Amino acid sequence: MNNTKILSLMIGMNACFIVLKMDKTHAKEDIVIRTEQPDRLAQWRDFERPSSDELKQQLSSLQYKVIRQDGTERAFSGSYWDHQQPGIYVDVVSGEPLFASIHKFDSGTGWPSFTQPITEETIVKKKDISWFGVRTEVRSRFADSHLGHVFADGPEPTGLRYCINSVALQFVPLESLEQEGYGAWIKLFKPYSEDIK
Repeated sequence: MNNTKILSLMIGMNACFIVLKMDKTHAKEDIVIRTEQPDRLAQWRDFERPSSDELKQQLSSLQYKVIRQDGTERAFSGSYWDHQQPGIYVDVVSGEPLFASIHKFDSGTGWPSFTQPITEETIVKKKDISWFGVRTEVRSRFADSHLGHVFADGPEPTGLRYCINSVALQFVPLESLEQEGYGAWIKLFKPYSEDIK
């Protein structure tokens, strides 16, 4: 029978657990290292949304209408509906990461469209019955910004279309991710990001 010993170590910011399996017969040790990934969203978890007055000072009138009053920008009028540069799209208020260019597609609707969020952790979905039917609203988790809606008419692999207002987003290009504090998301773009260090 094997005896198992578990040692816990702290290496940098990661918790590292080393499992030592002792084989009495062959006096052999098998070492398995398991690491816990750092919290990629740690810097946003304690975000406090500015007051309405502060947001009115920070945002344009259209941004405020969309983000805080659940409005919608006109189709084909936003900055990102046909934007194709590699990078990620973050909340214009909090900076929390929301979508990645690798999941973006041309839906023909005139709004930025994505097959999925960059992580489900920064997205909140709510039932919306404001337009003579039932839709699914999409909001950012930490800033509680109205982003748009998600529909079940998108392409594979998800079959979803996240239809998002450009004014609710801020784009961070791939080459600036590390510098802007989004280095944890660079790996999404491999092998294209191999030269970005």
